Amino acid sequence: MNLIIRLLLTAIAVIVLAKFLPGVEVASFLSAIIVAVVLAILNAILKPILVILTLPITIVTLGLFLLVINAAIILLADKLLDGFDVPGGFWVAMLFSVLLSILQSILYSLLDQDEK
Repeated sequence: MNLIIRLLLTAIAVIVLAKFLPGVEVASFLSAIIVAVVLAILNAILKPILVILTLPITIVTLGLFLLVINAAIILLADKLLDGFDVPGGFWVAMLFSVLLSILQSILYSLLDQDEK
């Protein structure tokens, strides 16, 4: 149940960010839910592999290269899905990933407070 709530919160965050960022478009709420599921799958499967492969550069940049990995995952989700579009390129994807992480942290912390 907690996973479904987190996916719905992520979908809401994707829609909110699509309204505010000029380079991001989401077709519908169903598309946002699909984006949330695809991002969860990519973050669970692909991100650990990319982190391990780029560990030396991540250490040299003191972890800032993880922002590049997150942007790449957003761009990959853009390529995989029709209802999600990031035409602004890499920098818009990086801004989207940073803002999505911040918004998810806020929403998830509200969810954790309700459980206590």
